[in-house]
Amino acid sequence: MVTRESSKDWRTPENFLIIISIIVPIAFSSWMALLNNFVIEKANFDGADIGLLQSVREIPGFLAFTAVFILLFIREQKFLIVSLLMLSVGTLLTGFFPSVTGLLITTFIMSVGFHYFETLKQSLSLQWLSKDEAPEMLGKLISVGALASLVTYGALWVMLELLQLEFIWVYSIAGGVALILVILIALSFPQFKTETPQNKKLVLRKRYWLYYALTFMSGARRQIFTVFAGFLMVEKFGYTAAEITLLFLINYLFNFLFAKKIGRFIGIVGERKALIFEYVGLAFVFVGYAVVQSAEWAAALYVIDHLFFALALAIKTYFQKIADPADMASTAGVSFTINHIAAVVIPVTFGFIWLVSPSSVFYIGAGMAIVSLLLSFNIPQKPQEGNEVRVLKWT
Repeated sequence: MVTRESSKDWRTPENFLIIISIIVPIAFSSWMALLNNFVIEKANFDGADIGLLQSVREIPGFLAFTAVFILLFIREQKFLIVSLLMLSVGTLLTGFFPSVTGLLITTFIMSVGFHYFETLKQSLSLQWLSKDEAPEMLGKLISVGALASLVTYGALWVMLELLQLEFIWVYSIAGGVALILVILIALSFPQFKTETPQNKKLVLRKRYWLYYALTFMSGARRQIFTVFAGFLMVEKFGYTAAEITLLFLINYLFNFLFAKKIGRFIGIVGERKALIFEYVGLAFVFVGYAVVQSAEWAAALYVIDHLFFALALAIKTYFQKIADPADMASTAGVSFTINHIAAVVIPVTFGFIWLVSPSSVFYIGAGMAIVSLLLSFNIPQKPQEGNEVRVLKWT
């Protein structure tokens, strides 16, 4: 946990985490929201081009484990600032290069910044926050990010619909605002000290096996939601782009309203019960996707699905309780890489399954939720170092 020099100083680790949680939605949500229209209207992308672009975007996720080696040369907080600069600059430059080569380069810059940022944010959050305050504070950060996304989407609509701005200006404004905020926090906040020096080598420990397994399954299920749930809305129920955007807005609104409460709920009932509740709910949601025949019920499942995923922060707080404090940085990178293994495998393989039987994709998703449920039963009531799992205690 970080040491605080003054309780009256607004420049606290918590406020630092809150502000960076605002910056990322401004840049990344803008990049994502505009991408499909931009690449088709300005860069003349076809299916192969967008597939290549998305593959390049995922490469830094696999390389997240390399963050621990970079920490040999730069401190985590400064590294996080550099990552935010890359994310902001990559977003800002996107509109200037409407070509396959140009977009591959700007996307890679943006994605490197985004994925390193997410890795470092997890590490620093678990180091700076106490075990008691972490669940609620992590939920609050999700809530803050959701509110920032809502405001960002509203601003994008104004710029595109009312002001009729070109893509180059919208990307420049979004990236520019994020860049200004990054520079401000870099100049305003001190370098916070942590009590435990971090391991500067790759750490894989047998006693963390349950955390690794839960992280992998979480990444696999999220791919089904991200890739195929939205596709179901369009292909089967004919949702328009505006209607899909509205669903995103509802999702972010729910996150804003309930994420902090979900974090508090996890702090009260514990990680084991919270994850059991999540996985039981997700199993029913995925079965619902497989059998739903109503566009309205499909939308409801989509919102409930997104809300359940907020409970996944219990995986992070579980790890915080069982881990050696010196392992936070290294394991954050490793876990991010594990989480992204499914990002390459599932969209391709499940795409072929979809051609034969779309419902089978979601039944398999329900099966994944059940596997996660079985894993969650192995979490102790009070996890801590030396009490990581209920059975299969590997050292």
